[in-house]
Amino acid sequence: MLSRKGIIPEEYVLTRLAEDPAEPRYRARERRARFVSKKGNCNVAHKNIREQGRFLQDVFTTLVDLKWPHTLLIFTMSFLCSWLLFAMVWWLIAFAHGDLALGEGGPVPCVTSIHSFSSAFLFSIEVQVTIGFGGRMVTEECPLAILILILQNIVGLMINAIMLGCIFMKTAQAHRRAETLIFSKHAVIALRQGRLCFMLRVGDLRKSMIISATIHMQVVRKTTSPEGEVVPLHQVDIPMENGVGGNSIFLVAPLIIYHVIDSNSPLYDLAPSDLHHHQDLEIIVILEGVVETTGITTQARTSYLADEILWGQRFVPIVAEEDGRYSVDYSKFGNTIKVPTPLYTAHQLDDDRSLLDALPVTSARGPLRKRSVAVAKAKPRFSISPDALS
Repeated sequence: MLSRKGIIPEEYVLTRLAEDPAEPRYRARERRARFVSKKGNCNVAHKNIREQGRFLQDVFTTLVDLKWPHTLLIFTMSFLCSWLLFAMVWWLIAFAHGDLALGEGGPVPCVTSIHSFSSAFLFSIEVQVTIGFGGRMVTEECPLAILILILQNIVGLMINAIMLGCIFMKTAQAHRRAETLIFSKHAVIALRQGRLCFMLRVGDLRKSMIISATIHMQVVRKTTSPEGEVVPLHQVDIPMENGVGGNSIFLVAPLIIYHVIDSNSPLYDLAPSDLHHHQDLEIIVILEGVVETTGITTQARTSYLADEILWGQRFVPIVAEEDGRYSVDYSKFGNTIKVPTPLYTAHQLDDDRSLLDALPVTSARGPLRKRSVAVAKAKPRFSISPDALS
């Protein structure tokens, strides 16, 4: 009862309270490994890489790609090592000049107030981070000390630029923005304008927009060429439609992106029974665009296996007009309803269009409701849903 009203999603409703112990248990079929996870991570392990030195040729990108604990460790050790290295240099200069044994009123030292390695380490920190407490300073006695002072400042600036730039790039990576770009958990196949269409819903949780957003889709499956070559990850591009034309979308509200299954589609011979038995099918969806606030290109990815594609389902409308503006109910973002859909492939429907005559005729008007808080008992008005037209 609660699930029918949409209060509790179907996947969370308990359908069976107990199992019969006498009922035989069947081992679940092993699921096909994903090429791209639902969160967009590529499920690929790189092994036996012999030329590891290539990663050191691009040190900055390697540092950015490291995990946060490793990055912070390198960040800390780079400063500590540089301070210790130049502390040793300052101590050797003071030792060679005889400043460690000088007392009050003696000759002018190269660096004042250096009497041990600890004082040399403190002076190294003061030079590199430009604190300058005033107790220790370089004099005109040793030109070599002046040269080391210049060298340490240059090295300190380089470490600051590299490490701070690395920290900034890790915090401003493009995939962070993709966390608020969401896709529906399931994709659906249903009729739209008399043609079978593969449909999914995409949305953006932030108010800042993705500029020049584009949608790409690929079918990944294991195939065998006529020559007998086995291609484990054969990728085929298929066009996506958004109701506007082209791949560019205006993602200010959730949209239903669809692909018309025609003779050029790799899903042309896909039947409902194949969704339960065709384990080699995976559809990858890629959303790419420019972040409005930062100007960085971001990319969000997801994938749908065969058992995540629902045949004869349609997404419910989630956009409603309320108080002069459009309101989006994200609690129903992935909800679907059953619609009359022929249990035939698109190829069979193209060969025999009479198979569509047995389907019931449904109204083309969508249930976009206009709600008003001021008039609570007013009769709802109906109009065509922009979410349905997408």
